[in-house]
Amino acid sequence: MILVIGGAGYIGSHLVKGLVDKKQVIVLDQFSTGHGALVDRRAVLVEGDLGNEDVLDSVFRTYPIEAVMHFAAHSLVGESVVEPLKYYENNVVATCTLLKKMMKYDVKKFIFSSTAATYGIPKVDIINEETPTNPINPYGRSKLMIEQILEDFNKAYGLEYIVLRYFNAAGADDSGSIGEDHHPETHLIPLILKHLLGQREKISVFGTDYDTPDGTCIRDYIHVTDLVDAHIIALEALIKGEKQAAIYNLGNGVGFSVKEVIAMCEKVTGLKTKIEFTKRREGDPARLVASSDKIYEELGWRAKRSLENIITSAWKWHCVVGSSESKH
Repeated sequence: MILVIGGAGYIGSHLVKGLVDKKQVIVLDQFSTGHGALVDRRAVLVEGDLGNEDVLDSVFRTYPIEAVMHFAAHSLVGESVVEPLKYYENNVVATCTLLKKMMKYDVKKFIFSSTAATYGIPKVDIINEETPTNPINPYGRSKLMIEQILEDFNKAYGLEYIVLRYFNAAGADDSGSIGEDHHPETHLIPLILKHLLGQREKISVFGTDYDTPDGTCIRDYIHVTDLVDAHIIALEALIKGEKQAAIYNLGNGVGFSVKEVIAMCEKVTGLKTKIEFTKRREGDPARLVASSDKIYEELGWRAKRSLENIITSAWKWHCVVGSSESKH
């Protein structure tokens, strides 16, 4: 049985939907940002906090857990700067509590959801796993701390792990039944689509003077279903004993600027955006694009879906879920 921490969130719920056909799944979520309605009904759903020792004891005693997949981090960069304690308590301290219980119950296989924020502002155009890590905010630091803790647990206790560093996850399941639903929403693609549905007055573009072809920031977008495939492949590699400790980037290897993403949203929807150009946000790198060559070479995974496919699937989801909130 696979324990998915944070399985009611955006990425976690997509993972559970993709995993339940292959494995028995138990989801632990406290629903601060997740939604129980998104969790596939074939999974066992337990409400509880990642750092609650009693809840974790109950789960590990009750169910034959084979491996743990962890998606339950706070992940808002700006919030992490003004509320660092919240991020270190949940992302580091509570995760250490989980790891302690895993060692207690002899569960030694772990998939960890990490982030491109561990790299900070890299000095290279294409980021691979050898690019130096230098996070510039508490969110990125909290993730890197756990990566370092996992390395120590591997050496000391035999914990086997795979760290997956995401770039920009986006899109929705092809069924249209689950998608990206954050409160508040901070991600570019859903913000644009909500605007096009009449739920936001305009789209703000932060900075037009970056050293990029059109002056706006470039990011690497990966479809959430491609992300799920990578997690399942990584889990299988751990269970089969093919990997004991590894870190992989997950991205498309192709970057798109803010203006290009807006243009693609307009193409997919046939609607026109109202854009407000404003000054840069502090700490925004000009370009963040991943090399996923390592995971392709070692596990055979590669992102398959285009930016147009990402936005088309997201639009389908937002039209169903967001139409009731529309001003029109």
